[in-house]
Amino acid sequence: MKQGSSELRYHQRNVAIAPQNQPTVSDVLLDWYDEERRDLPWRYAPGQRPDPYRVWLSEIMLQQTTVKAVIPFFNKFISLWPAVEELAAAEREDVLKAWAGLGYYSRARNLHQCAQLIVERHKACFPETEKELLELPGIGPYTAAAIVAIAFYHPATVVDGNVERVVTRLYAVETPLPDGKPHLKELAADLTPRHRPGDYAQAIMDLGATICSPRKPSCMLCPLIGHCVAQAQGIAARLPMRKPKAARPVRRGVAFLALREDGYVLLRERPQEGLLGGMMEVPSSPWTDDVPPEDEHAGLVPVRADWCRVRGLVTHTFTHFRLELEIFRAVIPRETPLNLWAQPARCRWVRRGELKGQALPSVMRKVVAHGLHETPS
Repeated sequence: MKQGSSELRYHQRNVAIAPQNQPTVSDVLLDWYDEERRDLPWRYAPGQRPDPYRVWLSEIMLQQTTVKAVIPFFNKFISLWPAVEELAAAEREDVLKAWAGLGYYSRARNLHQCAQLIVERHKACFPETEKELLELPGIGPYTAAAIVAIAFYHPATVVDGNVERVVTRLYAVETPLPDGKPHLKELAADLTPRHRPGDYAQAIMDLGATICSPRKPSCMLCPLIGHCVAQAQGIAARLPMRKPKAARPVRRGVAFLALREDGYVLLRERPQEGLLGGMMEVPSSPWTDDVPPEDEHAGLVPVRADWCRVRGLVTHTFTHFRLELEIFRAVIPRETPLNLWAQPARCRWVRRGELKGQALPSVMRKVVAHGLHETPS
């Protein structure tokens, strides 16, 4: 039997076990949402018109990030830039500073560029169609559908990881992800109502985040228990199935923490394009398969000094690789010049007490903390 046939069988079985007078999935979820909706700073009470700017900002921040992590960053951005015009007029460096710690920094660069294009092309009014939204930087199919549904009440199928998990279990789809994604989107589209599409989108995402969780789903508390084929079959906890992930490759490098005698730390701006583009870093070697040997450090250090290796490694996991950094530290006099290969135009000395306000990504905050507090080997 073909793969699609087994999925159809699950779909038909689900329809067959539900009495004809039973409320639909969307009806049940909307009733549940009205009672159990999470109170989040970007959400509006029933009857209030959502602000597309806040919807867009929250959806960009929520990409690959938890709600708990996003809340303080969302509140910070709204306090700094309450409207899209103000965000568009901000300096990109200030946007990156405010984003520092949230991760996936290309989102911050795209966010700023998108705000500028909305002001320039659309007179500060967000487009209301998925097609127009998809033409803007940083907005993909999920985000476009979420904005259209939540901000403008237009029917759109919103599918994130939470929705995929709920739909997989509702229909007991055993096709491993990511192969099953197209079929899950079709099933999700069948469930999406024309009435209150934005509330429905938020309801099904809330359900996945709070009850239909990845491990140990709380099936007895789920409003959709009467609709769920996987729960009836006792297989909800093992769905969705996933293909085995390939091991992340390891990259290695060296970071040079230069401490000036008067309490300043040397930072350098990374190139605008590429990983962590435009963010600040402790001057470092390229990240490659092997650590540069110490006899090559003279061509890498940002300033001539007596460099001492700090014990231990700093490790950080990115989406596609794991990074291991050796740290070297030096204390230098105030007037020591930088080496030309350190690219002095991109370097700056920052007082240690002001590091928190810099656009330092998490990995570089780890480097600074490790380099300051560990002893040389």
